[in-house]
Amino acid sequence: MSFEQWMAAITTHGAMIAATSTDDLGVPVPSCPEWTAADLISHVGAVHRWAKARIVGDDSVQSYADFPTPPAEELTDWYRGGLRGLVEALGTRDPDTAAPTFVGERTVGWWARRQAHELTVHRWDLESAIRPGTQKAVDAELSADGIEEWLEVFAPRFLSRSGGVPQHLHGATLHIHTHDEPVGEWLVELSADGLTWSREHMKADVALRGSAFDLLLTLWHRRPLSAVDTVGDAGVAAELLDLIHVT
Repeated sequence: MSFEQWMAAITTHGAMIAATSTDDLGVPVPSCPEWTAADLISHVGAVHRWAKARIVGDDSVQSYADFPTPPAEELTDWYRGGLRGLVEALGTRDPDTAAPTFVGERTVGWWARRQAHELTVHRWDLESAIRPGTQKAVDAELSADGIEEWLEVFAPRFLSRSGGVPQHLHGATLHIHTHDEPVGEWLVELSADGLTWSREHMKADVALRGSAFDLLLTLWHRRPLSAVDTVGDAGVAAELLDLIHVT
């Protein structure tokens, strides 16, 4: 995907979050247990500010936890300020410029991609809480890119945190297959060295099939494994997803 597409996603989904009514801030968010809508907005607003700090080279900020939550009556304005600052920082820099991230040095474009997917998933979380049943899907191309980001960034990161791939899963394979256009296919292989993946069609121990957005939500634990078609050893998929649990 292009930098411009990620920026469009940030603007669109960020605006949806910014439009949250103060009356809805206390609503629980089922897909993020123990969070209310206010907690979610505070989290995303802090992440925007943290990302901006990494993009502009502000070393005084170490974590998104450095940003305290404002009072409820100020929260949406505070969120809009964080979104605006992020968009300005991204929009005034070359996407290929080096920038530090939580997985080592990457680029400004890397942060645009990360924030785009941060917003698409958390916007869905918020809509699920406030207007259940009316959540807007994300287009197949952006969703497929989110699946690849999960494979590139979060799967290896969380497997490493959990002590690596359990020995009984060494050699196990997973095939992820979207059925909408553009079709996306990924083969995931597990070993003592971790997780590797490639874009290809190949028979695996288990295959997950569905729309790109349903698959993305399943990988992010927003929907159960039963929300997509599973062919083969569902236990392999379930155990792998249990090891990679991102809020």
